[in-house]
Amino acid sequence: MEASSLITEMIEAVSSEAVGYSPLLDISYTGTLSCAVRHAVDTFIDRVADPDAPMTTIVNEFRGLGFAAAREGRSLEPLQAAMRLSARAGWRRLCAVAGDHGLDMPVLGRIGEAIFVYLDELAAASARGYRDAQAELTGERERNRRKLLDMILTDPPSAADAVAGIANAAGWTLPRRVAVVALGERPAGDSAVSPELPPGTLIDWARREPCVLVPDPDGPGRVSRLGHALRGWDAAMGPVVPLSRAAMSLRWARKALGLTARGVIDSHGHLVRCDEHLSTLLIFSDEELAGALRAAQLAPLERLRPAQQDRLAETLLAWLQNGCNANEVAACVHVHPQTVRYRLRQVDDLFGDQLRDPDRRFELEIALRARQMLRRKNP
Repeated sequence: MEASSLITEMIEAVSSEAVGYSPLLDISYTGTLSCAVRHAVDTFIDRVADPDAPMTTIVNEFRGLGFAAAREGRSLEPLQAAMRLSARAGWRRLCAVAGDHGLDMPVLGRIGEAIFVYLDELAAASARGYRDAQAELTGERERNRRKLLDMILTDPPSAADAVAGIANAAGWTLPRRVAVVALGERPAGDSAVSPELPPGTLIDWARREPCVLVPDPDGPGRVSRLGHALRGWDAAMGPVVPLSRAAMSLRWARKALGLTARGVIDSHGHLVRCDEHLSTLLIFSDEELAGALRAAQLAPLERLRPAQQDRLAETLLAWLQNGCNANEVAACVHVHPQTVRYRLRQVDDLFGDQLRDPDRRFELEIALRARQMLRRKNP
């Protein structure tokens, strides 16, 4: 039996049948597989002649084929299918000509066993190469994603074409809009556990101040899923912005996280969303200025004892917030309407015309809200 005839038959089997295993199996790849089959048969024949013949070259070749398949984004199945098909074709041919070459059943059985042991060795080598490449690709992708996150969060941001290039290398689709979540302390007892974040999020746990970049946060259920994943964490999500403004979203997320840590914003153990605390963030965006406004607008209260200051400040804020309706104020501060009217007469004596000027009332409300927030922090 001529080896070249057998090899030709096996290669024909690969070329005609293996294509159906994957649309990625193009003509050039079929040629690569056919060449590998030829080398495998030659090596097997050498091994039959000399059982101690080295396998290093063919094993490395098939490991390289598996590695290349993963690097090229191909499935491993076409390669292993080609190996199975060629082995079956070789076995059929061997059985057909066994009588012509004096091969009895025991000998034929031993050859068949050797073929399939050999096939297993080559299949294992290709699978090992495939896994090695996948691990390498995963490492490269993670490195590129960390680099991408740094580029996006740079202020000012990196050039759009540079970001797009790294995003492509990282396998990350550029979104139109994003939000950035600033992370604080891990939940107690979960120091080694990372949350299961929605697909497409970018995070680098090695950053000094970890954060999560969330693509298309307005998508259905994405924020609720994110909140569930981060339950128990100290976390705040910045405003939803275009990708090029991600640094701004992170800046406000960190501001909100800081206010949460100080007790100004109460998270109740849930993800803090900046868009739900915009007035608080505005007031505390410049605390010195807010303090100066508070001192100037609330100076009349300084004439009173601390307990009186608190009662009148609470009543006045509720009055401003409830359209100057004494009954609604009474329900808000949990006192009788007559008590509210008495307090409001005291307020009128202290603030006078300020209460009838819309601009001054607006400034008073800001000052009172700032006072209330700071007292929540320092009761």
